[in-house]
Amino acid sequence: MTLPPDPADDLARAVEAVLFAAEAPMTVADIRLHLGPDADVPGALADLATFYAGRGIELVERGGRWHFQTAADLAHLLRRDREESRKLSRAGIETLAIIAYHEPVSRAEIEAIRGVQISKGTLDVLMEAGWVRPAGRREVPGRPLTYATTSAFLSHFGLASRKDLPGLDDLRAAGLLDPIDLAMENAVEKDDDHD
Repeated sequence: MTLPPDPADDLARAVEAVLFAAEAPMTVADIRLHLGPDADVPGALADLATFYAGRGIELVERGGRWHFQTAADLAHLLRRDREESRKLSRAGIETLAIIAYHEPVSRAEIEAIRGVQISKGTLDVLMEAGWVRPAGRREVPGRPLTYATTSAFLSHFGLASRKDLPGLDDLRAAGLLDPIDLAMENAVEKDDDHD
C-alpha cells in the first residue's frame, strides 16, 4: 500500500479538500485561486494521485482538469436500474467520432467525411450531452462554424486527452472496422503495391 501524503503536508490536505468540495473538475489555476499563486499544486496533485491509485476512489486528470471519481473497476456497484437516456444514433456516433479525430471541423467537412448530410439535430444532441462545443469560425468565405470536443467528452470516455483515442490498428484489433472498409483498404494497398 502506498503511504499517504504526510499529514503535516497542509498543501496536500488543502488541495484534497478543495477538489472534494468542488462541483466540477478543476484546473491547476482554479485550485490556486483557493490556495495562492505560489502553491505547488502540481506536486500536491501528483502525491494525492499516487495515494489514491488503486483505492475505491481515484484522483484523475481529464483534459487538464482534476477530480475524484469512483475506481473504474467498482463503478458497477453504484449503478442502479434506471431509465436509459436517449441512445446516440449511428449518425450521432459517426459525427462525434469525426469531430473527435479531426477537430476543429466544420459541418461541411463532417458531411464530406461521412458522405451524407447531417441534420442540425445531430449536432444539437451532441452539444446537449456536453460532448461537443462550437470552436470558432474558419477564416474562409462564409466563415463556417467549427466544432470540437469538450472536457466532458474526455471525462465521459475516460480519456486524459485526445491523444488517447484509439488508432486505426487498435480499432482493427477490436473488430470495430466495417469489413467493407477493410476490403477497400486492402484493395488500395494492393493497387499501391502494383504501382
